Amino acid sequence: MSVKTYQGSCHCGKVSYEVEVDLDGGSGRCNCSICAKLRKWGAIVKPEAFRLLSGDADTSVYQFGSASCEHRFCKHCGVHAYGVGYIEIIGGAYVSVNLACIDNMTAEEFAAVPVRYMDGRNNNWFEAPAVTGHL
Repeated sequence: MSVKTYQGSCHCGKVSYEVEVDLDGGSGRCNCSICAKLRKWGAIVKPEAFRLLSGDADTSVYQFGSASCEHRFCKHCGVHAYGVGYIEIIGGAYVSVNLACIDNMTAEEFAAVPVRYMDGRNNNWFEAPAVTGHL
């Protein structure tokens, strides 16, 4: 793959976005409390690679813990389409798009995206948890 523009949206379509991302760079799945419950599959991009097309007023924000991420979700259908935040160790400002919300990827493209697992449950973000099959 190379940098490609993808379109994403929540389930009801009120929140939609475009994102430019090279998915060969990988994606992440985490076992922290929120990612595990959501089964979130994220790809991180710089804010300039993300364009919210609709739904700013239709999103709600959830934060917890260090409040380093604003988990944005549609207040109508509840889908967590993306999040924004700032973490110095990963390069500062970021947007994490939920790959499950990408509308224009083929099954083959989804299957080819490398996945990095993170042990967020134990604040060991740069190591994979012992068990990842459920993530």
